[in-house]
Amino acid sequence: MVSFVQAVFLGIVQGLTEWLPISSSGHLVILQQIFSIEVPLLFDVMLHIGTVAAVFVFFRREIWKKFQALLRWDVYAGGRMLSYIAVATVPVAVVGYFFRGGIALLFKSLQDVGVLMVFTGFILFNTRAIRGKRKLGLKDAVYVGFAQAASLAPGISRSGMTISTVLMRGVRKEQAFTFSFMLAIPAIIGASVLELYNAQLNGSLNYVIMPEMWLGTAVAFVVGYVSLQILKDFIIREKFYKFGVYCWVVGFAVLLYTLLLV
Repeated sequence: MVSFVQAVFLGIVQGLTEWLPISSSGHLVILQQIFSIEVPLLFDVMLHIGTVAAVFVFFRREIWKKFQALLRWDVYAGGRMLSYIAVATVPVAVVGYFFRGGIALLFKSLQDVGVLMVFTGFILFNTRAIRGKRKLGLKDAVYVGFAQAASLAPGISRSGMTISTVLMRGVRKEQAFTFSFMLAIPAIIGASVLELYNAQLNGSLNYVIMPEMWLGTAVAFVVGYVSLQILKDFIIREKFYKFGVYCWVVGFAVLLYTLLLV
């Protein structure tokens, strides 16, 4: 099991990389293969729960408004965003189910992660001159759904792909930010439930009482909340593309590392 120091470190890494467009899965592979840091399955699930909780708190007003609208049977106000989320969730569910074996293989290749990090950098940097002005539509949700499905591969950022796709479709930056993270809720909760089920099968749920696990979850929540505010500021101030430079640096560094190992 992880120590208290490792729990804090992993919580910080999860909180930063889960919501900033720099690929949490890519960083997980890098930590495991270069620094030999193993993350137990249940601990990884709890870290994701911490960052998802941060989304609920950060977007609490938006979520509450949608919930109130549905209680009033105001389907247009409350259901439109939910229908977009449902449409955009289908591709990731299908790809995750049918191609999970191939995706799992990518987690074993540090070189593939480096290439995909560089690819993410190009996608992010391509948003630098975009000024969206219109509202989100159903067709946008379809494109975002396929972008989110692509982010199942380690090294491709979920938030980076979804926000970039919405921005490149000409949607307003504020709505691009909100939709990307509202969309993250069912995707990550679904994956966490599946991983919890797997953890139950192998008996690792016994570790849920470990204080290190709850410490890491709390750190992931706090850092995740701060990361959301940082990302929002970058998007509003039209500096979102700068995360692409970070992905290039990490991606090329990983590729150089793999070449030196040959």
